[in-house]
Amino acid sequence: MAGAVGALSALALTGSSAARTGPPAGREMRGMWLASVANLDWPSRKGLSADEQRAELLVHLDTAVRRRLNTVVFQVRPTADALWPSPYEPWAECLTGEQGRDPGWDPLGTAVEEAHRRGLELHAWFNPYRVANHTDPGRLSAAHPARRNPEWIVAYGGKLLYNPGLPEVRRFVQDAMLDAVRRYEVDAVHWDDYFYPYPVAGQTFADADAYAAHGAGFGELADWRRHNTDLLVREMSERIREVRPGVRFGVSPFGVWRNFARDPEGSRTRAGFGTYDDLYADTRKWVREGWIDHVCPQLYWNIGFPPADYAELVRWWAATVRGTGTELYVGEALYKAGDPAQPAAWQDPAELSRHLTLAASYPEVRGHVFFSARQVGTDRTGAMERVVADHYR
Repeated sequence: MAGAVGALSALALTGSSAARTGPPAGREMRGMWLASVANLDWPSRKGLSADEQRAELLVHLDTAVRRRLNTVVFQVRPTADALWPSPYEPWAECLTGEQGRDPGWDPLGTAVEEAHRRGLELHAWFNPYRVANHTDPGRLSAAHPARRNPEWIVAYGGKLLYNPGLPEVRRFVQDAMLDAVRRYEVDAVHWDDYFYPYPVAGQTFADADAYAAHGAGFGELADWRRHNTDLLVREMSERIREVRPGVRFGVSPFGVWRNFARDPEGSRTRAGFGTYDDLYADTRKWVREGWIDHVCPQLYWNIGFPPADYAELVRWWAATVRGTGTELYVGEALYKAGDPAQPAAWQDPAELSRHLTLAASYPEVRGHVFFSARQVGTDRTGAMERVVADHYR
């Protein structure tokens, strides 16, 4: 996902003035994430027939309609592999159980067509840098780009990741994602919270050589890493506009940018880490520069949770997007509803409904996205049904 970007390593970044077409005027985002990595939501297991996979996908789309949602955020590039016939990367392992094996149909093409048939938007969800949820390159398909270019990958935290500090990596992953944007009428491109990896105690992300080669002008490793992530976001924003004007670009980051104790402009939270310092993702900057059309922070905590209060974070994000033109959607942790391992607030089926009531007091909040599709369908405590009854009638 990057290419001839090496010369930009220390270049000042500026926003683009080209406008995208937004959602229909006044339309509230009512979305759900449909995850394919590790078969979290879909397909229910590896190795189903093409007809079985397609039938399960349509059930999820029908569930979105039944729950009165209007958007499905479909994970189409889970681990540097693809849910469409990509010339850049192999077929996804989650389909057949064998990375690179043709499943006999086109999941992304079908999802776009069938979502639009139902009046749903289809947002294509990509993970830029995750290669595998293990550290053995030999388990990747023989033609996988990471096997052909072993210098691109870093093993960290039990995973294989592309190195964000290499310009050729940034260009490649952009090219791989943009192939889907060219070929399908997706309504938006969506990224989640994985840029540099979440920190793992006692482990070092091995990018010292890349820093030595490409970090000129940056006295601190952390500043260079943030710059690399900025480049990825800004370049992708510009290239989406070139490839298919009107397709929106959004990011769903971890919900805390920085804690107030570390930065007076941060939120009044005490989270264990934040995107700026630990994931090297300056999410607030992307909003201010206009590089993204919407931001959907994952506010996966209950109202009143001491380290990261949902109410405080909605306030902070509303203030952050105010006057920028970037729309704010709130990522909601439906998966926590009724989970006995979660705080007591999540045992109350009304907790999520209270989130929407609170967020409605901020005009900057333009909707919500629920994680994830499996829970939208099963709804073990009735929390989603309560949201629909209270807010989506």
